[in-house]
Amino acid sequence: MLAKFAAYFLTSSNFVLTDAAESITNVLASSFAFFSIYLAAQPRDENHPYGHGKVEFFSVFIEGGLIGLAGIVILFKSTYNIFFPHPIKDLITGSIIIAATGLVNGVLGYYMIRRGKSIPSMTVEADGRHLLTDMMTSAALVVGLLLIHFTQILWLDSALSIAVALYILYSSYKLVRKSVSGLMDETDFDIVTKVIAVLNEKRRDPWIDIHNFRAQKYGNDLHIDCHLTLPNYLDLIQVHDEVKRVDELINKQVTKTELFIHTDPCVPQCCHYCRMKDCPIRSEAKTEDITWTLEKVIRNKKHFE
Repeated sequence: MLAKFAAYFLTSSNFVLTDAAESITNVLASSFAFFSIYLAAQPRDENHPYGHGKVEFFSVFIEGGLIGLAGIVILFKSTYNIFFPHPIKDLITGSIIIAATGLVNGVLGYYMIRRGKSIPSMTVEADGRHLLTDMMTSAALVVGLLLIHFTQILWLDSALSIAVALYILYSSYKLVRKSVSGLMDETDFDIVTKVIAVLNEKRRDPWIDIHNFRAQKYGNDLHIDCHLTLPNYLDLIQVHDEVKRVDELINKQVTKTELFIHTDPCVPQCCHYCRMKDCPIRSEAKTEDITWTLEKVIRNKKHFE
């Protein structure tokens, strides 16, 4: 951040100021991210039975909001300077400084994205993507400064600043959108689709149907609850074993998940799609093989209803 502001005071370029202003948000957002990662790692307690992971969504929201604020300020200043331009200078030196900061941000951003996915941590990954965005902005900035230096078209400085400001605002929107969807418990369709695919592939005969399927994320913790229909003549130990198999299957083949599975007894209307071969209470033959889909499992009703 200090290096970029030094480049701005050296060149008086609005284009350089766009990068410097965004660096302020990097520092502020990373400070809050540091605290949110610490808090998210704390174990669950009486006041937070699902842990503290939701704070990561607040961190991403603040980061996106700060980026958006920087983009708005840059947009207004650059628009003003198109009509009221001012001289700029030392663009080669400014380009060298910006290129160096962009390289550092690129290496750090790539590392943080990899670590964020492996931990996993939304905050670390979001901060890494922010730094990669900053690297791309810096690369465009260097090209633009060199173009202005060799063409001496001064209005390009403000015009390119406006283009970068619009890109920053778009990045802000994506981060805010992601955080709000997490706070509102929006379904993670990628995870849910993988879970359903694995359950279909490894489906056991006693698993007659799955419904009322819901998934929530608390930071890097995933919670799934659903209803599992089982043959009504199974004893409590057998029911427990089937629930445990579902739990282990998802945790081993999809992702680390905390499951809450409510078991339902089967009814005669389930017989036409039940796979139990030696069922002692079957009222009619199996005539249909129902594949589990997102539409079917999220409904709060058995498949025949």
